[in-house]
Amino acid sequence: MKLLKEINRSQAINFDGKRVYREAVRGVIIEGRTLLMVYSSKHGIYKFPGGGVEAGESYEESLTREIGEESGARLLSIDKEIGKVIEFDKAKDEGYDVFQMTSYYYKCKVDPNLGDQSLDQHEIELGLRPEWVDIDKAILANQRLLETGNPPNWTARETHVLKYIKNKLRL
Repeated sequence: MKLLKEINRSQAINFDGKRVYREAVRGVIIEGRTLLMVYSSKHGIYKFPGGGVEAGESYEESLTREIGEESGARLLSIDKEIGKVIEFDKAKDEGYDVFQMTSYYYKCKVDPNLGDQSLDQHEIELGLRPEWVDIDKAILANQRLLETGNPPNWTARETHVLKYIKNKLRL
């Protein structure tokens, strides 16, 4: 899959040290100029529905589960690969130096009739809710927080992918 960007979240990462890896899948769901995204009312920003791949899950199984949990949408199809973003940070796990997360983005179709979300406590605290949003509005909201606030770690990644999609798909 095409590498869209590498992001270093922290300074002075010991890249020669022991790494802990995480993989995630994220759905890019587009209708015209709008995208189905997950809005964080706590931060006022947008993220793509998706999350971590659990042990024993295929990417398709994980994408189906994560899109359903975060947005209440039922995945109908995975149409194509968009690209991946690799993020590096200092590891919080004892015995590791580097946390490396690779997020894989896929263009998907979903049933437009959204069901109920199934959020964990952290996602509830973030005030996550599904929203069909114009791509420019999502970019602007995320960019403002990147420039003026203390954004969650995922904001730079999601903003980069939003800009890539806008440019690549000419939205």
